[in-house]
Amino acid sequence: MPSELLRSLPSIERLLERPLASQLSALFSRERVRDLLREITDEIRDQLASGELRIAGGTKSITEEIERWLGVRAAASAQPSLRRVINATGVIIHTNLGRAPLARQAIEAVSDVAAHYSNLEYDLERGERGHRETHCQDLLARLAGSEAAVVANNNAAAVLLVLNTLAEGGEVMVSRGELIEIGGSFRIPDVMEKSGATLREVGTTNRTRIADYEAAINERTRLILRVHPSNYRIIGFTERPSVQEIADLASRVGVPSFEDLGSGCLVDLSPYGVKDEPVVSHSLKAGISVVSFSGDKMLGGPQAGIIAGTREIVDRVRKNPLMRALRVDKMTYAAIEATLRLYERGVSRSEVPVIRAIAATREEIAERAARFRESITVSTKGTLKITLEDGASVIGGGSAPEVKLPTVLVSLEAAGFSAVTIEERLRGYKIPIITRTEHNRVMIDLRTVAPEEEAIIVDALAEAAQPAPQTAASVEV
Repeated sequence: MPSELLRSLPSIERLLERPLASQLSALFSRERVRDLLREITDEIRDQLASGELRIAGGTKSITEEIERWLGVRAAASAQPSLRRVINATGVIIHTNLGRAPLARQAIEAVSDVAAHYSNLEYDLERGERGHRETHCQDLLARLAGSEAAVVANNNAAAVLLVLNTLAEGGEVMVSRGELIEIGGSFRIPDVMEKSGATLREVGTTNRTRIADYEAAINERTRLILRVHPSNYRIIGFTERPSVQEIADLASRVGVPSFEDLGSGCLVDLSPYGVKDEPVVSHSLKAGISVVSFSGDKMLGGPQAGIIAGTREIVDRVRKNPLMRALRVDKMTYAAIEATLRLYERGVSRSEVPVIRAIAATREEIAERAARFRESITVSTKGTLKITLEDGASVIGGGSAPEVKLPTVLVSLEAAGFSAVTIEERLRGYKIPIITRTEHNRVMIDLRTVAPEEEAIIVDALAEAAQPAPQTAASVEV
């Protein structure tokens, strides 16, 4: 039987003339559909030969099977690789889901400069070529409390630029307790090596005193580095010099000090329960020469690495040849400036999505959750068991790992199928909805769901609660 079916496999050209292939050729191209058919027939041929696939009904059935595969592959091919999703996990700065969603004002600014020409490197006052690094530098410096500032494409790039600029060929002192690794296997010792500087470890993993730094200073010392432990904590028998102590020592011995702040807070978030994330201006006010931090974490803007410090150091960084390789584009400048304007106006609490999510109270989320539960009950006609229960949201993105923000979770159960099935159906919705599962329940945390996204989730649950998964009969591009 397999050999008979193998002989009855239709030719690619014959399949291309059939209605489905013709329809798909108009949506994609004849060449793309031909490639898909070749992939599919090769796979079917292998599976028939191995006995993995069995088809009854001869040539007609095998043609139908090929076209079924073609419809599925074409639908998948029509989807963009990078897609919008709804984050219902309660992880505010979710690295896997693109970290910080932008404020409306930032989105509008990006759209404006993306659709038109801009003065990216043009001085409108002088009518001559300008420098992109001048954009939003004064605004950044004011908010950070520094003399100057410059933007690179992420904080790893910012750290590399500062180390290479200030310490290439020399030593950089850093506590053994701060030799961190963050997402993507980015390690401080590795980036130190790439910068051309030599790592000089001081102290121990859990205890480092300012005297350890003083004892290690020599003629090759170029920089004292302090790294904020964004994504971990050492607890118990610990000691670490303060920012002020590091700044004072660096000033006494005549070398610059550098603090990698990681997440980068422009405002104090301690009123909302985030107590261990330093405010950028506090480090600079204490006398640290230069700091770096991310734009797309606690700041709530686009991916960027911000360097702020003395004018002399920032000017040196700006002139570093690596700056061109690590610079940002017009859309990043537009987004970050628009985000910074919200801080300048004092409306980050209401307008910056990350800050708004952090600041949301348990009571505010509970009110939304109660209304949300009623909407789900109506849309699913009571087929889901829906309960509200206390839980905790987290910051995410390697920030404030010990902080748990009180929230109210919407718990979903179905009698006919598992939580995994509901989770998969939500994840496979036309706008994928990312949730979490606990004890065979799907959990939704509205802290990370925009109010206008609630209706989308309700519609998705109405579909997911059906006895059988829904399938698409057509391809849309």
